[in-house]
Amino acid sequence: MMKRRVVVTGMGIVSSLSCQLDTFWSKLIAGESGIHDIKILDTSRFKVKFAADVHDWAPDEYIDSKEQKRLDRFSQFGMVAGIDAVASSGLDFSQEDSYRCGVILGSGVGGIATIEEQTEKLLTKGADRVSPMTIPRLMLNAAGGNISIRYGLRGPNYTVATACASATNALGDALKAIQYDEADVMISGGTEAGITPMGISAFSNMKALSFRNDDPVKASRPFDLGRDGFVMAEGAGVVVLEELEHAKARGANILAELVGFGCSGDGGHITSPDPEGRGAARAMQNALNDAALDPQKIDYINAHGTSTPPGDKAETIAIKTVYGDHAYKLAVSSTKSSLGHSLGASGGIELIACIKAINDGVIPPTINLTNPDPACDLDYTPNEAKNRKVSYAMSNSFGFGGHNACVIAKEYAE
Repeated sequence: MMKRRVVVTGMGIVSSLSCQLDTFWSKLIAGESGIHDIKILDTSRFKVKFAADVHDWAPDEYIDSKEQKRLDRFSQFGMVAGIDAVASSGLDFSQEDSYRCGVILGSGVGGIATIEEQTEKLLTKGADRVSPMTIPRLMLNAAGGNISIRYGLRGPNYTVATACASATNALGDALKAIQYDEADVMISGGTEAGITPMGISAFSNMKALSFRNDDPVKASRPFDLGRDGFVMAEGAGVVVLEELEHAKARGANILAELVGFGCSGDGGHITSPDPEGRGAARAMQNALNDAALDPQKIDYINAHGTSTPPGDKAETIAIKTVYGDHAYKLAVSSTKSSLGHSLGASGGIELIACIKAINDGVIPPTINLTNPDPACDLDYTPNEAKNRKVSYAMSNSFGFGGHNACVIAKEYAE
């Protein structure tokens, strides 16, 4: 069966830098940081006191107060990013075949805040005080389910949970759903709100987080010799994917084409990446194979680049394995240096960064890269954005459990 072409026609973002796409992008390429002392929690009991939280969250314009009470924070993020993505696409779902339109999102920890709140209520006040809305709020598929309900979509609808690769796996599934004629329109990406007492404590106790409490802005430093862990973030990145002829027929503004997806498993360790990056390399190669693309065509890689010592080194080895000498010619950057790591949402946000790089010809920088690790010797676009023509961009996402996923976006052309 011939694969149908899939284009991106809408994007929506929730991040600590901004929840407005243009502002998000201008701050990102200016090298600004969204990382600060945590403002949404009392951190007096925590070892780590900073993160990239969306502290000025105000969804009233999108979701009424009654509905907000039925949605965990991660679902609110997903809903708002989804609404913005649909609005920017110009789609009117009342004019679409609802069975040909669907939602596939990703999330790593889903409604962890609801789990914590209701567990405390159970233990301190008794079983009868647990909210009857607990399950609809905490379930991983709540964000995608609520988006489909809002628009009355009856096509493919599920949620992917592959830890920090969740959004990219979701995007890959949505891409396939359209390529193989299961749907014409898919809303896809990821959403996460894991900055909770349990989230911060658990990740800090496993020593996965940076402990630079005295300098949060400089804490996320991918590929730098002084990196000491990732910085927790929250947010959502959601796009509208559409079959090309469907988009052209309604005169849609086409932002980019999605041309390849690949995934793999490390089969090694539950939290550590394969030190030789073999699984990451296989996912990248699978994405290139899926796109029928020569590696030398890739201009830019938005790296997973979390700022952990083993992860950044393994990803660098993986890029060299796949790209050979071209690894030193392409541009790489980690936008987690500005945004922190939003776990299962990161792949959605980073695909949007790739598409903006294609549209504007600008590579966002890896900030805080002042003392490069000799083991990380590629062009990571240190500290300042660079102008560069980007025809093809790859977004990498790797997650606990050994999950690896990559997608390739392409400049749209007839």
